[in-house]
Amino acid sequence: MASHDVLKMDTNNVRKPRQKLSKTEKKLQQKQVKARNTLLRHEGIETVSSPTKSLVIANGGLGNGVSRRQLISVVEECGSVEALLMPPKKPYSFVRYGLLEDCRRAYAALNGKEITLEDSRQSVVLYVNFVGKVPWEVTAPTALPPGLRVIEDVVSPEEEKQLLESIEWTEDEVIPNAQKSLKHRRVKHFGYEFRYDNNNVDRDRPLPGGLPELCNGLLAKWLKLGYIKEKPDQLTINQYEPGQGIPPHIDTHSAFEDEIISLSLGSEIVMDFKHPDGQAAAAMLPQRSLLVMSGESRYLWTHGITPRKFDIVQASEGWKAGPVSADIGDLTLNKRGKRTSFTFRKVRRSPCNCAYPSVCDSQGKDTVPSFPVSDSEASKLEEKFVHEVYEEIAGHFSNTRHSPWPRVVEFLRGLPCGAVVADVGCGNGKYLGVSKELYMLGCDRSRNLVAICGQKGFQAFVGDALTVPIRSGSCDACISIAVIHHFATAERRMASLCELVRLLRPGGRALIYVWALEQEYNKQRSKYLKEKRASRSRMEETNGDPDESGCQQLVHPSDSTRQEAHPMLPVHTNRTSFDSQDLLVPWHLKDGTKKKAELTKLHQRPSNSANSCEPSPVFHRYYHVFCEGELEQVCKSLDGIKVVESYHDQGNWCIVLEKQ
Repeated sequence: MASHDVLKMDTNNVRKPRQKLSKTEKKLQQKQVKARNTLLRHEGIETVSSPTKSLVIANGGLGNGVSRRQLISVVEECGSVEALLMPPKKPYSFVRYGLLEDCRRAYAALNGKEITLEDSRQSVVLYVNFVGKVPWEVTAPTALPPGLRVIEDVVSPEEEKQLLESIEWTEDEVIPNAQKSLKHRRVKHFGYEFRYDNNNVDRDRPLPGGLPELCNGLLAKWLKLGYIKEKPDQLTINQYEPGQGIPPHIDTHSAFEDEIISLSLGSEIVMDFKHPDGQAAAAMLPQRSLLVMSGESRYLWTHGITPRKFDIVQASEGWKAGPVSADIGDLTLNKRGKRTSFTFRKVRRSPCNCAYPSVCDSQGKDTVPSFPVSDSEASKLEEKFVHEVYEEIAGHFSNTRHSPWPRVVEFLRGLPCGAVVADVGCGNGKYLGVSKELYMLGCDRSRNLVAICGQKGFQAFVGDALTVPIRSGSCDACISIAVIHHFATAERRMASLCELVRLLRPGGRALIYVWALEQEYNKQRSKYLKEKRASRSRMEETNGDPDESGCQQLVHPSDSTRQEAHPMLPVHTNRTSFDSQDLLVPWHLKDGTKKKAELTKLHQRPSNSANSCEPSPVFHRYYHVFCEGELEQVCKSLDGIKVVESYHDQGNWCIVLEKQ
């Protein structure tokens, strides 16, 4: 049925047939149709033209900042409401009326209705459509992760006041050497300083004074009551303003003992937990409650706080603590207040021997690399062995990057016409011209590569993948092809993924490629291993480094044309399997540029043979090659996304994720 016929049928239910519409009514009708199409395209929600007892209310959801209390007061003005369903994080809701006539009345009254959000000066305009079926599934109660407890009212209001007043904040007490998402938060340490650059403590440098006496008294009481098993010796106090949060993480196994406990003062908060298999749970931590994490919840599940000003909580009276249910018939918004957390830990003195070696830095050398140990060291390493190298090799690199990978092309051409796509780490722009039906924008750290994009007529700019200067939620899709493996710590790789998610609108998708540790997978060798250097007569693109010397060239680390390697990172031998996840991969410069000529002249080696080869300058690029399941596990720990597809493609691990 044509869209204009649908409109005619919709309006026939609330107006006289063929009545001439005013300009305002036409505009409202267009908005209604747009909302209907958006719901179908991005959410799969089908509306119907004939009146029913149920409506879908676009812009009237928890994701828009509309609370249950506010929306129920609006919809009840039109009649008796049987159910109001508000899916978490979605910009729409469903209402079901007891009488068909009440639903007709709501259809006419609520379309185009503007409401001002509670606790805000912002407003939203509602658009409604009839629906035949409401996607409401009865969900089982959500359980907390094993080993996690929330104990209410562990301190009195008077003790809470004493604790808060005992903190002597100073203006400069913000987190040093922290990721962007952690900055501007006030923090104090007692017993030992918690290092945010390496998520550890210096055991040999205890802070003077130990823990505050007021805390010692509380800890002794909690021990006696059986809330905790041993007395902590380290305390971190954090103050969170509404809208602030902490990234998903697991406290370092080798740094602290089993129990991690956190006291919430000043305001309640919802904390998010995620298992490596994707299972998620949200827990309400009431004001003056104690969170105790031990066992699986401490060692295996990530925990974090989503940065937002409202939490999605149960609407039921009497509900205060514990898991937040997924029941969309009982969810609402709760405005955050200023919260202060007292997080206690006990410093570990021996290696961790927990039952979760896959995520334990004390068991398994490949899970947490020993280098670099801080964010600042990682940044310096990337500057020397990634950014500076690409500036030097840009021309040669571009000559080897001309054939788009088929599955990346398939992803891009599957996007709707007019989609806005960000290519973060676009290189020479080989994907920017894949489809003229897309609006593509490239971003890369290398000025020389961005200049090459400009020469090709593509839109690209210089930018860092950790802080992309594009408005949040403005992209229909993002691609990150062979970029994230250049970040030198797990935290920086996680931050780059979070940045991609930030750019996406709800329903938007990202395609991510990283180099794989497993270059032989399902009994098939990757193109990188198949193409032996000596047999190549011409330069071909692969996901590795072309080394198309005209003769056999054995480069020794002492060669003066070779960029100095890092003493703590192995140098990989091209076209061979990887022996380490963190390594340097050589690039033999063969572009005949002035830079190469100057280097060759300065470092000319004596030749005893007329057939000897002139040495090429050799640069080293840092890589963290991903093992099977690693990228998927990191993506599943992100809040508000789902992994749509995960696969291995010619020596790369690949993920398609969707923002919820």
